[in-house]
Amino acid sequence: MAELKPVEAALTALLEDVVPLGAERLPTSEATGRVLAEDVAAQLDVPPFDNSAMDGYALHHDDAGRWLPVRQRIAAGAVATPLERGSCARIFTGGEIPPGADCVVMQEKIELDGEKARVPADVPAGDNLRRRGRDVAAGGCLLQAGTRLDAAALGHLAGQGITEVSVRRRPRVALLSTGDEIVEPGQPLGPGQIYNSNRPMLRELLTRFGADVIQVASVPDTAEGTRRLLSQAAEQADVVITTGGVSVGEEDHVRGAVEALGQLDLWRLAIRPGKPLALGRLPGANGEVRFVGLPGNPVSGFVGAWLFLRPLMGALLNCPVLGSLPRLTARTAFETQTGPRQHYMRVTLDFTAEGITAHAFRDQNSGVLSSCVGADALAIVPSETSLAKGDAVDCLWLRVD
Repeated sequence: MAELKPVEAALTALLEDVVPLGAERLPTSEATGRVLAEDVAAQLDVPPFDNSAMDGYALHHDDAGRWLPVRQRIAAGAVATPLERGSCARIFTGGEIPPGADCVVMQEKIELDGEKARVPADVPAGDNLRRRGRDVAAGGCLLQAGTRLDAAALGHLAGQGITEVSVRRRPRVALLSTGDEIVEPGQPLGPGQIYNSNRPMLRELLTRFGADVIQVASVPDTAEGTRRLLSQAAEQADVVITTGGVSVGEEDHVRGAVEALGQLDLWRLAIRPGKPLALGRLPGANGEVRFVGLPGNPVSGFVGAWLFLRPLMGALLNCPVLGSLPRLTARTAFETQTGPRQHYMRVTLDFTAEGITAHAFRDQNSGVLSSCVGADALAIVPSETSLAKGDAVDCLWLRVD
């Protein structure tokens, strides 16, 4: 019996020699969720001029503590003119600070008498000012390559007037289901058949991880049919993923097909759930194509996707944030004992002033997909470990984009 490999060895084998995909240019309006392929330089200072942080009165701080004539009214978008010493300007949030002024006093602190304003004493220079370039300085790096374009990043680009960016091409993924007993939702179930829960679950996760699922298909339970479909998928995709068929049963043909067509880098892991997981490479139209054979049990597929598919997509996209999940330390509200395999338990987390508490779903069987619905994290319980209530446990946070 082959030795069970740890997760770290599997990740090393999976990511070894991965080359990031090429780039394409897109309008920023179509780049939501995409990954920058190159640094973006700032073209403008943000803000582009000193402006007021609130509605109030602009003046030179040395003129505070007395009555001042109001010489200007500066709304956002208006052009300010130089301010005479011994006077002030009515100004609104975002309005340009006039030359000669160096502070803004909020309107609630001002006493008015016609066209004069009484300003309180001891107003510091720079008060309530947003200085030019405070957020971004022209010529600096606005966003780094590898940044995933979320709402804030897109706003950052728009603030520079940038309408087009260079992004990584999305990994093309073929998602193949094995097993004659698997039936797609909407079709009638025959004796001994079950619906395919893996396909929609993995498709959604892969899309979230930045992939383009270009092919979904069912693999026939024959050695020849399996080889043919894997070969066809590798001609079109950057990554070929199968569910099921990687164990040692007489109807499990995926492992043998991968070995016949390409190479098997690793098989059988010391993890629970997900022991029969296979990693390898297949010949494709443009070189090697990565192969990931996930177990057929849906929980194993769910856990395997987070542990292996997400970092693989991150490597292909050269996106560091996808490389690993945030890790939190919690106190257990459960007891457990592991055997020779490291266990990834589905848990919910409570955050209180006293710390984080992990609550495990009662049934952690690899076929119980309900343990993944609502799970906040995967609690990592090392092999041959006993945990009592209140013990510390590391958790991989799943509430990420």
